[in-house]
Amino acid sequence: MQPMLAFFVGHWEFLIVILVVLLLFAPKIPQAMRSMGRSVVEFKKGISEAEEVQQSSPSDEEDAKG
Repeated sequence: MQPMLAFFVGHWEFLIVILVVLLLFAPKIPQAMRSMGRSVVEFKKGISEAEEVQQSSPSDEEDAKG
């Protein structure tokens, strides 16, 4: 059984792979980062809205029981 080659990649080979990836995908990197930033903002907005709903719902239930 052959060992996985990922564990035997040297520094130079890893650097060459990274450079090739950067050359191939360089034009798309800013767009991808922008998209990830928007996703993080939407995620945080959703979390804060969920926390607001969660904080407001116990008081609504107490008023209804009450």
